[in-house]
Amino acid sequence: MAFDILDFHEQAVRTESQESVEAMRSVLVETLEDDGVSVRVDGGGNVVAHRSGSGETDDTSHLLLNTHLDTVPPHVPFERDGEIVRGRGACDAKGSLAAMVGAFLRAEIGDGRVTLAITPDEETTQTGAAHLVETLDADLDAAIVGEPTDLDVCYAARGQFEGQITLTGESAHASDPSDGINAVRVIGPTIESMDRYDDARGTAAHDTLGSPTLTPTMVEGGEAPNQIPAEVRITFDRRSVPPERSEDFPASLEAHLRNLLPDEIGVDVSLVRPDTPFPEAFETDPDAQIVEVLRDASGGSVRPFGAATEAAQFAKLAPTVVFGPGVLADDEGPVAHSPREYVDRQDVLRTADVLVETIETMLAVGDQPAERDASSSF
Repeated sequence: MAFDILDFHEQAVRTESQESVEAMRSVLVETLEDDGVSVRVDGGGNVVAHRSGSGETDDTSHLLLNTHLDTVPPHVPFERDGEIVRGRGACDAKGSLAAMVGAFLRAEIGDGRVTLAITPDEETTQTGAAHLVETLDADLDAAIVGEPTDLDVCYAARGQFEGQITLTGESAHASDPSDGINAVRVIGPTIESMDRYDDARGTAAHDTLGSPTLTPTMVEGGEAPNQIPAEVRITFDRRSVPPERSEDFPASLEAHLRNLLPDEIGVDVSLVRPDTPFPEAFETDPDAQIVEVLRDASGGSVRPFGAATEAAQFAKLAPTVVFGPGVLADDEGPVAHSPREYVDRQDVLRTADVLVETIETMLAVGDQPAERDASSSF
């Protein structure tokens, strides 16, 4: 059955995947199986398939194509105006998905292997990517992660994680404030101390990604209007740069705040969801082969990516880049994750062509025709 990239893209955008990816995963699995590809859904909910060339050996190259099935809410219905497709997921990341599936099915594979691995939860917990990192072959040579980059080749991105600062005092009746320790009174000093964190801790700006940011985003506290509040919680967003890691950050911020706040105030810093992975900062060598091959094929710029991405998970295994059709924002404002999300259909087709060229270059295609490996095991 011939695969049509634009028909698949339309079907994907019409398929809601903001609350559950079950319907979208079924569409993808059925599409691949209809084209004769053996597919499995692994223990992390990822859709995984691979193709191998006839000359594959233990020393041949292995390339990963990855993007995600899920989208942020709310669903935005499919619309088409000429070559412009609007709707939730149009560019983030069903444009990349359609292009990657098309390239995976079409590319001739010489002496290597290409794996298509599509995750279910990039917009939330990223446990699918974490599962892939644990189960993919250790011989992975490069990874391409599909996100809206305007066909630029993005070799680095800041990390992103969320945490909460809990400030504790002692409750009392508001008629005599001196009987308690008012946690609300240290909100201002705490935020001021957060603003000084990177200078105080000597967090250097990254040559590629610039400076990290630490932003308070929510404040909660108090139980009654006539009671001295004994606890306040400040939620924050951290955009990190290498070499900072999310697991090390809470203790560092807590020590910084402890030195600047009154002794009678308790301070605790924790990650919002410590049991699931956060997208860490990463940087691939801009001279890596995958960067150069994709740049030559696309003609795009080589630059950092403007948002956090689960590409950082695959960067633990091999040189990794972010690449795909569409943009995060344009001159009018946000595009991805916004009510006006859109992508140009010609950019989706162009992305597929670029990926085919990249696959065939990375996997050393010669005059010998490729053979599709029907097995999906690793």
